[in-house]
Amino acid sequence: MRLLVLLSAAAVLAVPAQAQEEAVSEARLRSDVEALVGFGTRHTLSVQDDPKRGIGAARRWGEQQFREASKACDDCLEVVLPERMVTGTRVPEPTRLVNVVAIQRGTERPNEVVIVQGHIDSRVTDVMDAASDAPGANDDGSGTALVIEAARVLSRHKYPTTIVYALLSGEEQGLYGGQLLADYAAEQGWTVKAVLNNDIVGGSCGSDGFCDAAHVRVFSEGPRGDVNQETLDAMARFGGENDSPGRNLSRYIAGLAEGNDLAVRQVWRTDRMGRGGDQLPFLDKGYPAVRFSVAVEDYDHQHQDLRVENGVTYGDTIDEMDFPYLAKVTRLNVRTLDALAKAPLPPSSTAEAAVQTFTTVRWKPVSGAVSYNIWRRRTDAPSWEAEPVVARTTQSEAKLEGIRGDDWLFGVSSIAPDGSESPIASAVPGGAFAPLVGS
Repeated sequence: MRLLVLLSAAAVLAVPAQAQEEAVSEARLRSDVEALVGFGTRHTLSVQDDPKRGIGAARRWGEQQFREASKACDDCLEVVLPERMVTGTRVPEPTRLVNVVAIQRGTERPNEVVIVQGHIDSRVTDVMDAASDAPGANDDGSGTALVIEAARVLSRHKYPTTIVYALLSGEEQGLYGGQLLADYAAEQGWTVKAVLNNDIVGGSCGSDGFCDAAHVRVFSEGPRGDVNQETLDAMARFGGENDSPGRNLSRYIAGLAEGNDLAVRQVWRTDRMGRGGDQLPFLDKGYPAVRFSVAVEDYDHQHQDLRVENGVTYGDTIDEMDFPYLAKVTRLNVRTLDALAKAPLPPSSTAEAAVQTFTTVRWKPVSGAVSYNIWRRRTDAPSWEAEPVVARTTQSEAKLEGIRGDDWLFGVSSIAPDGSESPIASAVPGGAFAPLVGS
């Protein structure tokens, strides 16, 4: 079935100006990755006070990139450095952990936040080796460079909601930077609309020679990370196993990618098999989050000591990257951030259809929305239908005559005055884009 199409005859979505995507610079992305590799190692346990080597020097460089981007937009970015002391299995001694974060405040609803992030730390084969050179070009110099480039491009424009650009530390030691930022978001009282985690997004070929530069994988959770027994019981009765906010965020991104030079391969699991990323702490708090990653991973050139064995070169070096591909992933992130920052929140909705020949869909109005679209899909269909079943209604409920709800899943999206449209929030238990606790 066709991927979700976010344009219809009745409603024109907010598509980013072509100039915004064209402003993404492959040369700048390469230069940034070169700078990151130049710090030798960015291991979380490496030296923090050396001006040229280690995690401290890398963080200060990232901070400077954000401050320069802020100067170019009349100080539109607030740069903050959340930090804490951490210890754990992979952090045997108390260690200062610092994230580098730039906040572009929204002009109308600054508490609504979309986050784009990548982790700045790197590693070699031994996760505890903080001394050896660990270039971390693709993992995750690529995601770090993407975040910085998105800040340079999007900070030139104003948005009704806030965009947060984050360089996270401590990912390889246990997702510490992701946890720190998720906690920071909660402490700030942010309404987190979406988190785009970019981790290993700069290569197109695997160690077996298989290449795919036409797709990027977007990983999304099924049942939500903050699910409780009450919601699980309700899902067993009414559905929702495939309708978490993260899953609908993935569908939304796939729709935005349709017809462009990079397609989304939706992977319906939280992360790669047996592995994880910095989106997980956000999901545990009930914040919608997805992970972008390359279509095919190169295991010889991630988490490896720099060496040659049996004629095979190992190590996460810049020469193994594909910068035209990284530029395409960056453009898709810019497109997604632009659309999300313009759109209102998806509304929380319900569907009532038991023992009747019609379905009533109700939702809570959201700030910034002037109308709503109602969508449906078959229970065994991967994507929403191409056209809404009700378009641009200004009401907060609709009676769908002749539609027997047993056979369908329903959802509602919100539309801003300029036509910008939110992701669809499913009308199922746990479908709302909000944490379950306290929602």
